Amino acid sequence: MKFLFDLFPVILFFVAFKFADIYTATIVAMVATIAQILWVYYRHRKIDAMQWMSLVLIVVLGALTIFLQDKTFIQLKPTALYWLFAAGLFVSAQFFNKNWIQVLMGKQVTLKENSARNTWSQLNLAWSIFFLFMGALNLYVAFQFSEDTWVNFKLFGTTALLIVFVIAQGFWLSNHMEEETPS
Repeated sequence: MKFLFDLFPVILFFVAFKFADIYTATIVAMVATIAQILWVYYRHRKIDAMQWMSLVLIVVLGALTIFLQDKTFIQLKPTALYWLFAAGLFVSAQFFNKNWIQVLMGKQVTLKENSARNTWSQLNLAWSIFFLFMGALNLYVAFQFSEDTWVNFKLFGTTALLIVFVIAQGFWLSNHMEEETPS
């Protein structure tokens, strides 16, 4: 359910684009993201850093798109977000000894004790590389294909790639997880 909630602005962007144009869709995405943030704050009294980054990017790049009537800015938003995630994961792990993937998944996943640190490091690096790839792929699709193709890719392509990556990660992680002992 959280996955769909996180996709809410993208889905509304897609629908608005299909019925209007990229500028209307950008306004809809901006409003939807602001509403989403307000809802999260109302429910939890806390907004995580990832949501703040997304909000700032959609507001700034969306506003530039609207005021300059240049779709390039909104097309850059996914790449900027993906590359910020990649940089955050990599820099945190390399320079601050903070593995955000472990922080996010550590309570749900118990790894084999003898290889846990290495496995978390590899997983963090895999996510960093995945986000770098997704940012580059977004640029490729945005500037080599039609606007309509980019909008379809933004919803369906990126979602499919994320699901495939998460499933592959699950299979890979299953080889590194502690076996549950029967009670």
